[in-house]
Amino acid sequence: MASLVTPSDRQTLASRSVKDVYPVSRLVREARVLLEGSFPLLWVEGEVSNLAMPGSGHIYFTLKDAAAQVRCAMFRNRNQHLRFTPENGMQVLLRVRVTLYEGRGEFQLVVEHMEEAGSGALQRAYEALKQRLGLEGLFDAAHKKPLPAFPQTVGIVSSPDGAAVHDIVSVFRRRAPSIHLIIYPVAVQGQGAAAQIAQAIQTADARQECDVLIVGRGGGSLEDLWSFNEELVARAIFACEIPIISAVGHEIDYSIADFVADVRAPTPSAAAELAAPETRQLLQTVQASVSRMHRYLLQTLQQQHRQLSFLKARLPKPASRLQQHHKELHRLKQQLQNAWRNQLQQRQQQLDFQSARLKHPRSMLALQQQRLKHCQSRLQSQVHWLIQQHQRNSGQLSQRLQRCLPVNELELHKQHCNQLGKQLHSGFVLSLKQREQRLIQQMRTLAAVSPLNTLERGYSITQDAGSQRVITDAAEVNSGDRLDIRLSRGELHCQVISSRPKQS
Repeated sequence: MASLVTPSDRQTLASRSVKDVYPVSRLVREARVLLEGSFPLLWVEGEVSNLAMPGSGHIYFTLKDAAAQVRCAMFRNRNQHLRFTPENGMQVLLRVRVTLYEGRGEFQLVVEHMEEAGSGALQRAYEALKQRLGLEGLFDAAHKKPLPAFPQTVGIVSSPDGAAVHDIVSVFRRRAPSIHLIIYPVAVQGQGAAAQIAQAIQTADARQECDVLIVGRGGGSLEDLWSFNEELVARAIFACEIPIISAVGHEIDYSIADFVADVRAPTPSAAAELAAPETRQLLQTVQASVSRMHRYLLQTLQQQHRQLSFLKARLPKPASRLQQHHKELHRLKQQLQNAWRNQLQQRQQQLDFQSARLKHPRSMLALQQQRLKHCQSRLQSQVHWLIQQHQRNSGQLSQRLQRCLPVNELELHKQHCNQLGKQLHSGFVLSLKQREQRLIQQMRTLAAVSPLNTLERGYSITQDAGSQRVITDAAEVNSGDRLDIRLSRGELHCQVISSRPKQS
């Protein structure tokens, strides 16, 4: 303490008279002022002992280590912010002011802030690493990989003896027993656990034998979960190409691995439910899709049939077209005959007129008769040629109509529709058979792990008659307790006469 006294203080003390006697209060007060002015706010670590928590709300205790101890006081306005209850023997980290209690002249520390020594340091390290990795972009959503909808193989990085692995396996057996599970055994706490976890993640990534990876463990304190807050594990998760689900601790526990992983699950069981699609729901979805496909194909066939019937109704029949052409030909023939008859009449009239003007026009009459015969011959030839021309045109039109008949094309469409119907029916039957076989296989798998088979082999399930709690140890029951025993066929209601617990 001599080093805390300045040279000016020494000079003042030396200059005082021997009769300058200090009262106790003055001495203690000046000592307090000297202590408080010499020490700033500082951190002190030690063990709590002699803890007292009176009704005033203040906390009084002794802080000690192997070589020394000091009295401490934490007043009510400060301890209201405590996140834990101090206990004797607890190692704590304090932020204190050094002072002197004048009433008893005791050196003491006034506590401004208190935290558990181990968890407080870990919490600061956790926050620092979280901030640094966040600034590097390891938590960005752009780096998150989506989970596969239907994984075939799921890897589990955890302790093989822990409850977390048991819970994950149970969920997979219940929801999706066909999914293959690979366990990468690691230590989840203690020295070297973080290195094992990171190595297991790197091994799974190198082998590429899993579609998704679950990394986690059961609940615990911050120290227990610290392996998943190591930078080595965080960078291994970030570098892994396989989608990773982090399942560390309980729902309230957050680790660095949770922020880096592609998906964070509140518990290991929830992680298994995220990775395993439920087989029953998947089968219902497939059946619904098959039903929708069947209805769609049936509607398509019906629509095509209606369209074909509509086109067939619009197409005129060849017989009616031929009949129309025949009527047209007959009309043209009648026209030609009428024209020929009219022209003959006109010629005859002209001949009669010329004959009436001439007296004995034998030579001219003979000439006119020759011309008349010649015209008549030409007219008949022309009429005959026109009739033949119309007949040829009618034949060509008939042939073209025959070639345009849609009977052959309709037959081809009909055959194609029949073939599509057969393919649809065979494909539908094959799909139903495959799904029926898969359903039978899954039912066999469920039957293999059913507890009813265990009962068939002579085992039984014993439960407390009141609470229905399952009894697994003879030490859990007392004489006179009523029990329900479930057998493979029926139940027994019994009363305990005596019990023989197994000696450990």
